[in-house]
Order: sequence, then structure tokens, then C-alpha cells
Amino acid sequence: MKKVSELINVNEPGWVLVAEWINDATNKVEILPKNEKETDNALYQTQVSTRSPMGAIIYETGGLLIDHGWIRILGSGNQKLDRTLPEWNKGKTFKEYGDKPSIFLVADDVVGGFFAINGGAFGDDLGNIYYFAPDALEWESMDIRYSDFLWWTFTGDLSQFYANARWTDWKKEITKINGNQGIAFYPFLWTEHNNINDLTRKIVPISEIWTFQQDTIKQLHKGN
Repeated sequence: MKKVSELINVNEPGWVLVAEWINDATNKVEILPKNEKETDNALYQTQVSTRSPMGAIIYETGGLLIDHGWIRILGSGNQKLDRTLPEWNKGKTFKEYGDKPSIFLVADDVVGGFFAINGGAFGDDLGNIYYFAPDALEWESMDIRYSDFLWWTFTGDLSQFYANARWTDWKKEITKINGNQGIAFYPFLWTEHNNINDLTRKIVPISEIWTFQQDTIKQLHKGN
């Protein structure tokens, strides 16, 4: 594994580009101050250069909250988003730091959708972003890479993308949620329902949603 000093690119920092994109954003972007104690550690554990947008976000921010906190892009951790990018993946997509995972989780949303980079699990389109849709319990290709994914979160039509997942007063409700939490619905999003406003909502740890979804998929596959 490369040392932190080898991963920090002073001459061509990726943050310059990311900051320009954020300035041009049409969606609300909140830059979370980084946790100085975790920054070097998170960069080392992820093994990406600060020349890359991912490395820049880890090294310069605690993460990004998009559209009033609906989407959480992981960085080096912050009180509002108290998990680092590598820490979140450990035990889920890889066992030990330095491993090359077949998927790599980079962001998630409040309704239990997860964004991941394809490291081989989904086919030959390595580096592409996939979205785990909570209403289908399936990974779906977004046909974009990490940089384009950032740009999409900054400027894309999120209201259209999440048309079936947003309820009345969602903006007000998610202000009570921190970046380690999400909304659990009952009946579940992947069951038949006509209107999301009719479902019961409960704030739970996002890790709980991830585990429950993955366990549900295993049970469904067993049934088949």
C-alpha cells in the first residue's frame, strides 16, 4: 500500500475541479468540514490519489450532502456524516484495507438506495457506477463513472430520478436525520403500493437498512 505522502498530489489537486463543479451546482450541496484526525487515515485506507475527485473529497471534506441531505457522498467523516468512505466499506465489500473489492460503496440516500463502483461484480464495465434501487432490490447500471456521478448529483434532475420515492414534506422531515441514518418504510418499498405517502416511515441506522436488504436478497434467492 502506498504511503499518504505518495497519495497527496500538490501540483494537480483534484479539489480544484470538484470545487468548480460545486460552484456550478444547481442542486443544494453542503460541504462538510473534514475530520483532521481521520483524513490521512481515510486516504491511506482507500489508496486513491488526491488528484482524483474521490481522493479530493476524502482529503478535503468530511463528505458532501446533496439536495438537503437526500444523497450522502462519503469522505473522511464529520459529525453529520460520521463514517469514512473506507470504514463504511470494510466488512461489507472487503475484509482488509488494501483488498480490491468487487464493488465499492461511495454514496447512499435517505431511502436506502446505495451507489457503488463496479470492481467486477457486475460485469466488464469496471469503474462504472451502479445504483442499488430499494424499490427493486437490484443493482442498476447508471452508465457513468465516479466523476460524472458527482456532476449528476450536483446538477441532475433528482426530483425525476426519485419521483416515486419522495413523500409530502420530505425536505422538512429529513432535517431530523443525520448521515448515518435513513428511512425504513413499511410495507417495504419493494412491495406493491400506490403512493409512498401511504407507507409508514421510521428513522433507523443506514447500516441496518443495508444489512436487512442484503439478507432479504439472500432469502429471496434461496426461495428461488
